[in-house]
Amino acid sequence: MNYLKRILRSREGQLVLFTALFSIAVGIASPSFLSLETWDSVLTDSAILMIMASAQMMVILTRGIDLTVAANIALTGMIAALIGMHWPDTNLALIIACAVLSGLLLGMLNGVFIALLGIPAIVVSLGAMTIYRGMVFVLSGGQWVNSQEMPASFTAFPLDRFAGLTNLAAIGIIISVLGVIVMHHTRFGRELYAIGGNPAATDYVGINTKRRLFAVYAITGALAGLCGYLWVARFAIAYTEIALGFELLTVAACVIGGVGIAGGTGTVFGAVLGALFLGVLQNALPVMGISPFWQMAVSGTAILAAVIVNSRGRKQKGMQILRVH
Repeated sequence: MNYLKRILRSREGQLVLFTALFSIAVGIASPSFLSLETWDSVLTDSAILMIMASAQMMVILTRGIDLTVAANIALTGMIAALIGMHWPDTNLALIIACAVLSGLLLGMLNGVFIALLGIPAIVVSLGAMTIYRGMVFVLSGGQWVNSQEMPASFTAFPLDRFAGLTNLAAIGIIISVLGVIVMHHTRFGRELYAIGGNPAATDYVGINTKRRLFAVYAITGALAGLCGYLWVARFAIAYTEIALGFELLTVAACVIGGVGIAGGTGTVFGAVLGALFLGVLQNALPVMGISPFWQMAVSGTAILAAVIVNSRGRKQKGMQILRVH
């Protein structure tokens, strides 16, 4: 009983409960929403956000932010699409590897400016985001790559099945689980929490802060590269405005999942749950007869509510510490 109370008091437990109640309420109005087909669609639609929310969580945890993830997805997705168009016989694994490597290089470039040169993450992100978007236009010449110009295997992979799930959903779950393991069961993860909690003290205990921050942005870039291929292949089209505004959804998923925007607190599991909640919301709005144009407004309201809850939670913990002392 005490264990159940502890779960329900946690942000993750509350989010699971709220998502379940919200889904049931929508399901009462439209029973088809609770079908296996709908939830298969929710998982597939949420997979890329789950992956990038896991990566963004690490960045925010260390008191940073990466607003280049969507531009990275657009650029690496275009690279993958162009390879598939011009060299259709290229092995799919090699195309994916090129996308991941391209994303890794972009992430490492961010890491050089943020971790090694000490430039604020928000400044680097805003500048690099614009540059990467411009590179998409230069690389493509402003042209689209549509499904007819991509190899069949290129577009088929994300929606092929593995263990009853689409490959896209399976990859999202696997990377989310790996993220939980890394952040909670490795020295690397514990050091990231230390950096976010008290960056000034980490150097004194032997943590190489610059190296860890560089690694965080490199990993985020590599995962964005993977998502670049998955995005283009999933929707079978590549164009200059791919994933426009998606970077804000990754931050939203983290905040909704209880990741402290000031750094030092939060879990990968919470960020993934935040991504799933946004996926449920995205699939529920049409069922509820709400215009898709309202989706950003609803998501914004959810973010604001989450920030308020996070702020109140930190104040309550602060008061508890004062009472103890």
